[in-house]
Amino acid sequence: MSKPIFELVDELPTSGLTVSMLNSLDFVAPGEWQNVVGFVNTIKTVTGETDDSLIQAIGERAIYLYNDRSQGYQRAMWLYQTVDSTDKALGAAALANKVGEKIPLLGFLNAVTPKPDKAQTIDLCLKLVAELVAFCHINGIPGDSIGDFVASLGEYSGESLIRMVALVCVDGLIPLGPDFISKGLSLISQTSPQELEQNSTFKSIQDAIPGNNPAGKLNFIGESFDSVKGWMSGLVASRNLTPQKVVHHLQNFVEVSDDKLDYLAGFLDVATNYYEHTGTQTLARRLIERAVAEI
Repeated sequence: MSKPIFELVDELPTSGLTVSMLNSLDFVAPGEWQNVVGFVNTIKTVTGETDDSLIQAIGERAIYLYNDRSQGYQRAMWLYQTVDSTDKALGAAALANKVGEKIPLLGFLNAVTPKPDKAQTIDLCLKLVAELVAFCHINGIPGDSIGDFVASLGEYSGESLIRMVALVCVDGLIPLGPDFISKGLSLISQTSPQELEQNSTFKSIQDAIPGNNPAGKLNFIGESFDSVKGWMSGLVASRNLTPQKVVHHLQNFVEVSDDKLDYLAGFLDVATNYYEHTGTQTLARRLIERAVAEI
């Protein structure tokens, strides 16, 4: 365990590129996500409680639950952090003084390398699998419970919903195009276990993915993506989502032309950590809700 849960929630940023990006996606799920930060503030927001002694008791119980290694909360946090832990040097250093300004992407093109479609597809699928396995850990069910996860997607809201919206928009539509679902299914079916093993994210989280070997894990990844295609296509259709529509809203904080979408995808990959940010918020909410029920 790296840091206690209260510290992770207290350290969530109130502004910056990740927050700007998530706010720009509000048009997909209007009003669903507010950037609630701070552990005590999160307890008050989730519970509506104002009594300091009760807030203290809820916080202590939530911290106890997170620290209990027999529960899956720390494992879920590790997954959210790890799938977001690609090189963030661009985001941390070069962009630190750009917060609040519109960032011209042109200046960063030499530092951003677009991923080939297959590599982008693998990353998209791995983020989805991380969401599925984290969901199972948080809810104390077996990590291969695809059906339970798919059923739960219809009830996703708040930070969990905006995370999946960002997955569809930022890791699907922008880099892979409007047919990202069919393209993703095709490319993942053409991926070999050897190719999967070369992926840095897979190397980091492979032990958490169900399957006895790389081939079995690859099958699980493909099955997971296939099982969510209905939910993703429903989201795209209901909001009439296109790469251009998403980029139009992202242009509130980054300047980019339509012929640089692959670079935009690379830029957002290294400059934001929306999985970790919203994953921390999801975990805090679930812990607080359980703590309230148990005290």
